[in-house]
Amino acid sequence: MDPGKSGVLPASSGPNVDPVSDHEGAVAALRGRYAAIPAGAPVRLAKSTSNLFRFRDDQPGGLDVHRFNRVLSVDREARIARVQGMTTYEDLVDATLPHGLVPLVVPQLKTITLGGAVAGLGIESSSYRNGLPHESVRELEVMTGEGAVEVVEPGDDLFRGFPNSYGTLGYALRLDIELEPVSPYVRLRHVPFGDAAECAAVVSAICAEGAYLGEPVDFVDGTVFSAGEQYLTLGDWAGAAPRTSDYTGNRVYYRSIRERRTDYLTARDYLWRWDTDWFWCSRAFGVQHPLVRRLVPKRYLRSDVYRRVVAWDRRHRFSARLGRAVEEPVIQDVEIPVDRLAEFLDFFHREIGISPVWLCPIRLRDRAGWPLYPMDPDVLYVNVGFWSSVALRPGEEVGSRNRLIEAEVTRLGGHKSLYSDSYYEEEEFWDLYDGPAYRRLKERYDPDGRLPDLYAKCVLRG
Repeated sequence: MDPGKSGVLPASSGPNVDPVSDHEGAVAALRGRYAAIPAGAPVRLAKSTSNLFRFRDDQPGGLDVHRFNRVLSVDREARIARVQGMTTYEDLVDATLPHGLVPLVVPQLKTITLGGAVAGLGIESSSYRNGLPHESVRELEVMTGEGAVEVVEPGDDLFRGFPNSYGTLGYALRLDIELEPVSPYVRLRHVPFGDAAECAAVVSAICAEGAYLGEPVDFVDGTVFSAGEQYLTLGDWAGAAPRTSDYTGNRVYYRSIRERRTDYLTARDYLWRWDTDWFWCSRAFGVQHPLVRRLVPKRYLRSDVYRRVVAWDRRHRFSARLGRAVEEPVIQDVEIPVDRLAEFLDFFHREIGISPVWLCPIRLRDRAGWPLYPMDPDVLYVNVGFWSSVALRPGEEVGSRNRLIEAEVTRLGGHKSLYSDSYYEEEEFWDLYDGPAYRRLKERYDPDGRLPDLYAKCVLRG
């Protein structure tokens, strides 16, 4: 791809900056900094944002990657964006929307980075037809654990093994990612269900047909408020809208799901409909109260702001000092086969009791598969997301509810994302996340173990 063709270069870089040479210079500088790290010293990225919920003690230093946060080019004809690894989806969407294009899957939170969504996982309401974000990557430039820079494509072992490696094999420096056309608006239909089994059956039918009641469906997700109240939200691109709603200020998007049967959003507002209130998690900060809402500047109604508050609270244990009942954070996204969804939700309501819960169907787009997150390409899964805390029962240890969920997900043939705390025993972990494949990649691309091991990073506390 010619990086200058139909190119988009952020104005902050200056009009005379060549994106190719600037990127190559940044890569060379990063390799030099990496080589200067003493053998045996921990290696990590110095990042200004994170969407992980494996909170660890603050560490000084880290590799400076601030030069890897730009959209290098957008090729309208080929529908490909060339993007640096630390670029946020917010910046990428701002670069592609003027061309009438967006990534095939845009994760819900603005500050998720392209490299993070590929080394970890991402999902959204287009995933039933477009799979996971890494499945639309066509080329990947990685600085490996041994300090080499590899450019890999779908047939290469590092390309296949990079998703779900969480920076333990290397860091994504540049990605070429597919784009798709957009319309100016998205029409939403909020369809209620009183029974989880019926809801799951309709999900299966919609994802097979790409339609509901004879009308097209481009996006599918769902919200579970209780065992007897769940909604599917079905979106389709629209060239015009009789009206549009705005959920970036005083109004709260998830509440509208119960209140309306049809709604319209601009394309951009649809992509970020969950970010303003971090789904529904902003209620923990009181900003959904009408009076507080009017006083808080809109620029602070963002998921990254809320996460920084949570990180501060975890570090300083402010909430714990208030004398509340002992609570266990239960922050997880799990993939459940659609025909076991009702069974999982019944378990979840009975044993965990968090609400609301998010649903998002997904089917792999690439049948070759991804060894470190081995989903069956013939199975339609539903991502179930839940993000809150649970009061522990007398005698329960912290981690017990999460461990209960992990066991149930495995029993039902599902998978769990590793962005938050995990509690697996090591043998079980490697059974679930293809230990042999991971060890082969680790030996080839990080033979000296300069980067952490996946189990140590995602499960062991430090």
